[in-house]
Amino acid sequence: MSDRRLIGVGVGPGDPELVTVKGVNSLRAADVVVVPVMDSGERGRAEATVLHYVPEEKVVRVVFALNERSDRARREAAWDAAGERVAQLLRGHGTVAFATIGDPNVYSTFTYLAQTIEESVPGTVIETVPGITAMQDLAARSGAVLTEGTEPLTLVPVTAGAAVLKDALSGPGTVVAYKFGRIAEEVAAALRETGRIGDAVWGSALGLPEESIRPAAELDGSPLPYLSTLIAPARRDGGRGGKL
Repeated sequence: MSDRRLIGVGVGPGDPELVTVKGVNSLRAADVVVVPVMDSGERGRAEATVLHYVPEEKVVRVVFALNERSDRARREAAWDAAGERVAQLLRGHGTVAFATIGDPNVYSTFTYLAQTIEESVPGTVIETVPGITAMQDLAARSGAVLTEGTEPLTLVPVTAGAAVLKDALSGPGTVVAYKFGRIAEEVAAALRETGRIGDAVWGSALGLPEESIRPAAELDGSPLPYLSTLIAPARRDGGRGGKL
């Protein structure tokens, strides 16, 4: 068995109390903890969370083009450079943890990193530690129930455009939208057109001092933080247990 391990650790949406015990233990047991940062250099949410549990000298910042969507060549060059930096760390250390907000298997940068490491450092054991997602945290803080009975749950990254969200809203069950801040006005329009705005709620910076949780009906076209989350609960008119 290889003595090199790369562990993707989900550290939740921002509230340091929402990192699991297994997540904390994995961060502390690792030789190095990598945190993704944008090329502008500001401290990201994953790094801020990690620093509640491990000393700063154990944390290595690696630049990823996290929000780059228009220039694929630039994005992939950034991934390659980040992958090579993590590969160097793996060659010099036994275990490297990569901290990612939310869960490492849900729209996470860790997926791309793991693919790169599988090719560049063959034999590396790759593991993940699940983390609490923004939709779970928003549901808890807002009182929005994600699913009942046989209802489906649809998760849509609105970076794919409001049309994809509108299709989901036209169907059954609860719809969750991630990263919709830049097109909040289009999202509000889709909610109104599908008759789903009444019970919908959105939130950003969950568990942080700048937290905001508001009814979607209050969306007025003002710009929102990029990492905003929306929950549009299923239509429920069958009373208690109506979907069982």
